[in-house]
Amino acid sequence: MSDQPSEASRPPEKPRGADTPRPPEPPAASEAVGTPAAGEPGPSEARTAGAPPVDTAPPAPAQTSDGRRQRAQAAQQAGRPGSPWQHGAGAPVAKDDGMTARIRPPAPPLIRPAVLGSVLATALLSALLLGDGLGVNLLIVAVPAALAAFFAAQAAGRRLRPWTATWAVGGLALLAVPALRDAGWPTFLAVVSAFALGSLALHGSRSWPGVLIGSLGLFDSVVPGIIWGVRGIRARAGGSRANWGATVRTTAVALVLLVVFGTLFASADAAFAELLGSLMPEASVGEGPWRTLLFALGLAGALAAAHAAAAPVRWDGLTVRPGKPRGRAEWALPLIVLNLLFAAFITLQLVVLFGGYDKVRDVTGLSHAEYARQGFWQLLWATLLTLLVIALALRWAPRGGTGDRTLVRSVLGPLCVLTLVVVASALRRMDLYVDEYGLTRLRISVAAMELWLGVVLILILAAGVFGARFLPRAVAVSAAAGVLAFGLISPDGLIAEQNVQRFEDGQSTSIDIDYVKDLSADAVPALDRLPEPERSCALRIIQNDVLHDDTPWYATSWGEARAKEILEKRPVKGDGSDCYRVGREGTRDGYEPDDDGYDPY
Repeated sequence: MSDQPSEASRPPEKPRGADTPRPPEPPAASEAVGTPAAGEPGPSEARTAGAPPVDTAPPAPAQTSDGRRQRAQAAQQAGRPGSPWQHGAGAPVAKDDGMTARIRPPAPPLIRPAVLGSVLATALLSALLLGDGLGVNLLIVAVPAALAAFFAAQAAGRRLRPWTATWAVGGLALLAVPALRDAGWPTFLAVVSAFALGSLALHGSRSWPGVLIGSLGLFDSVVPGIIWGVRGIRARAGGSRANWGATVRTTAVALVLLVVFGTLFASADAAFAELLGSLMPEASVGEGPWRTLLFALGLAGALAAAHAAAAPVRWDGLTVRPGKPRGRAEWALPLIVLNLLFAAFITLQLVVLFGGYDKVRDVTGLSHAEYARQGFWQLLWATLLTLLVIALALRWAPRGGTGDRTLVRSVLGPLCVLTLVVVASALRRMDLYVDEYGLTRLRISVAAMELWLGVVLILILAAGVFGARFLPRAVAVSAAAGVLAFGLISPDGLIAEQNVQRFEDGQSTSIDIDYVKDLSADAVPALDRLPEPERSCALRIIQNDVLHDDTPWYATSWGEARAKEILEKRPVKGDGSDCYRVGREGTRDGYEPDDDGYDPY
């Protein structure tokens, strides 16, 4: 339906003569307000030049109301400064400064064939290698996904920056932990951290919201990445079907040649057949749904990485408003009181901890280990709460000038230093407890957490001196480095080593077989030094898992391969019947052992 009046309702047009006066031009303001859209009749089209107003047919009531509504909307838009819809003469076009406009990037360029090839390689490797466990296969799958992101960023004109390279190298280094260690808990931490660093590499965040949200920002690119890939495939297929047909034919011929000649060579040489069988992944028809799911996950993940590299969401556009500055006395007095409390506590700690075992018993009435276990968790929570207090104090700190900055540094600096002493006290307590009862997974984990909190406090102190520009990224780097170091030191191997060393040195009359037998294959080199029957009792379950496992090479860690080699040379002895009383005497883990027995199997 057209909004223009019909021919029957229009008056007959008169030819414009020389003696006909020209109607006056409308003012600029009315032109800006009443400018009609393209294809719609303006006021001058309702009558011809020189025609008297009485000859003009009156508009219909519906058209009159529509015209009034349009003029009212136009006037409202004209009175609204900086409206993006205002395109009249001389009206400035304002930019959208909303949050979505700040963080959303422009559309990425058309996906390139190199990106598509890398994405397809990632999906195929995911389906073939990731179905049997985690090992070096995770690193193998990550390489083509990283190449897809690199090619996409290159097509979009993005340059490789130092921090981007740092995140990328750190993420790939973290994926080496599953290839080296058999323990599942440090592997899980390493994989999660590698994902976070990879997302940061793609988004290039630097602020606190950018680093925190950007580490999970890859999830935001999953659906746009799939849509981007589908559109790219349609565009490529529609423009060059001959090239796609040649690619399919070439791939099919190569696969046929590999299958035919590979089968002939495998049947001709048993050694080559064994090598080929160990290299090729095993897949059955029953695993079809699982392999299909892995293919889809690899495809979606690689497309998300490539899309984020080509058009990253600018999470740094999310800003947090600073809190209202407080007065100097109102802000500083509670923190000064907290500093005095910390100083009093630390003074007592120095007297007790360095006074020796007799001093601990005289002051507290507790044994050395009981005293250490009692206060560690409280000190850990005190450290976490202190970091929260520092963050809130910086939010509401006075920001008047040089004097306020000096006040903030003079109050928060001593608080950070005193908290570092609390961290040292907590680690000292854990050291005393480990000397008494040995090392466990929980103890080594919380000790590593407390140590990392100390590193964060040092970074905060450095930010107070040199500036806080790099603090968010420095904290993220320290966390990733801590996870990498935690995985490389082999926590299960370290636990077994410490407990075996205490047993060899006579610090413990027995070793806790109930605990060490549940460690991973990383503990085998240390447990192999135990005398019999402790050695066989500690390694029996691990041997059953290692020697009877047919995991392929790409899903086998170096720790598991080393354990298998040791146990093949020196298998466990006996049937486990003599393991009932081994490691059951005395105290275990700081508590009396249960009186009921346990099933060695």
